[in-house]
Amino acid sequence: MIQSGINFLAMKLQKLIKILSILSIVMIGFALADDLGTKSINGDSLTWLSIWPPVIAIILALVFHEAHLALFMGIWVGASMISGNPLSGLTTSLDTYIVGSVTDHGHASILIFTLSFGGLIGVITANGGMKGAVDVAGKYATSNRRSQMATAIMGLVIFFDDYANTLLVGNMMRPFTDKARISREKLSYLVDSTAAPVASLAVISSWSVFQMSLLEAPYKQFGVTVNPYFTFIQSIPFSFYCILTLVFIFLNIVLKKEYGPMHQAETRALTTGKVLSDTAKPLSDPSMIEAAQSMGSSHWSNAFIPVFMVVAVTIGGLFITGMRSLDMANPNIRDIIGASDPYASLIWGASFSGITAIGLSIGRKILTLEKALDAWVAGVRSMMMACIILVLAWTIGSVCKDLKTAEYLVSISSNILSPAMLPFITFITAAAISFSTGSSWATMSILVPVVVPMAMHLLNMSPNATVESPIFLATFASVLSGSVFGDHCSPISDTTILSSTASASDHIDHVKTQMPYAITVGVLAMTVGCLGIGFGFPVWIILLVGVGILFCVIQFIGKPIELS
Repeated sequence: MIQSGINFLAMKLQKLIKILSILSIVMIGFALADDLGTKSINGDSLTWLSIWPPVIAIILALVFHEAHLALFMGIWVGASMISGNPLSGLTTSLDTYIVGSVTDHGHASILIFTLSFGGLIGVITANGGMKGAVDVAGKYATSNRRSQMATAIMGLVIFFDDYANTLLVGNMMRPFTDKARISREKLSYLVDSTAAPVASLAVISSWSVFQMSLLEAPYKQFGVTVNPYFTFIQSIPFSFYCILTLVFIFLNIVLKKEYGPMHQAETRALTTGKVLSDTAKPLSDPSMIEAAQSMGSSHWSNAFIPVFMVVAVTIGGLFITGMRSLDMANPNIRDIIGASDPYASLIWGASFSGITAIGLSIGRKILTLEKALDAWVAGVRSMMMACIILVLAWTIGSVCKDLKTAEYLVSISSNILSPAMLPFITFITAAAISFSTGSSWATMSILVPVVVPMAMHLLNMSPNATVESPIFLATFASVLSGSVFGDHCSPISDTTILSSTASASDHIDHVKTQMPYAITVGVLAMTVGCLGIGFGFPVWIILLVGVGILFCVIQFIGKPIELS
């Protein structure tokens, strides 16, 4: 009795300490708000205080496992810095920044796609198609290693968009990996670390088109006649982080060795069958997962046909919207994809696939119309927490934009640039901006217009010769690779949040287990990769050395899972 009373008091004391710690960190932020005032947004001064809001959000998220609260506190502090006091900062956060994030066209489109995709998962779970697919795949994915390999390969196949990749692979593979006793942390790592790297390296994808579009203005400014698409193709071998991340994943699966928090997570899953930790708060609706486990199975095509529709309609939508926007007789694929509307295409894919799933369920007399619609709504509901965190992540990105966080990080790096160090410094700067703002695309849109003119001046060659030099190609690729690296390490990244959601993983557990692996590859990419190019080593030698080092790291630092 006395012991239980002591335990109760200890729990209450822990909660009190947590609350007081959160309040103290936030109060420091408010105190700094008075010091910064509105200097950053007025352009009068760029100080280190502009990075304080994302720092608060990241610290609170990692320490207290409350991602939504951490993000909102960071937003509140940042808005207070802009407006000048905490009260107006709170109102501005609510009626300006959060509203602006929701009403942004791209953000609203991603929210609709995410909710619609949740509806699809709800229907194919209720009609038994998901379980039927698991039963069929279970005949082939008969081991832990095979299930991980199937997840990684599926991540390579869905190359055209990182959001579609994340939600498709995570939701489809979760039942297989649960059955194979693969931790949700490992599943979310496989999902997250294939999505952006694959989309960014693909010859045709939403990422590649976006990257090329950023080159058009600086190329025109300096009179470069080389096609931006050709520059992108040439830069692919220099995307060291993205390439080596994919290599790391497959070496990790083949060698069957883990290290850091991932080793603990995989040991727990394999030895106890617990794919989640006891303290996990998965970004999904637990009732939906429980319902899926209690459902009977039906033919696998009830899941496969709707999921195939997502891919087919999305790709078709890219071509349809691209052709509508072009006014030329014989456009090539790059022109079509470049002029397409990826947001509309994703919404079409998720919506038509949901309609298909409902139609199949009714037509095959598995579900009534009422039950099919109820399942769709339940699926939408399961995505609500993820959508809330996505909105908050976008909002803190908007706050950082007004505080000129990225400009400050660029300003402190520009003073130490030289041709040999340009890829290295660019990678670090991109990683810092992406980690702070949680957005790879925002980072690329900020840095590409800055580093291209820098490279033109530092390399001191003709414009066309500059853009075909290894230093320039590595610098351009470092913007992309650094952005993805920072994104993988950041708890406020939208793709990291979606990976946790699709995998039904605790978001902070995902970040903590993924970070050591991402840092391993990131350090290798910026040293052997970026510095190697700066000092004149051929790219193929750098990649071979990188692969060899990764093999040694996993082989000698990684440990096999000991089954008790």
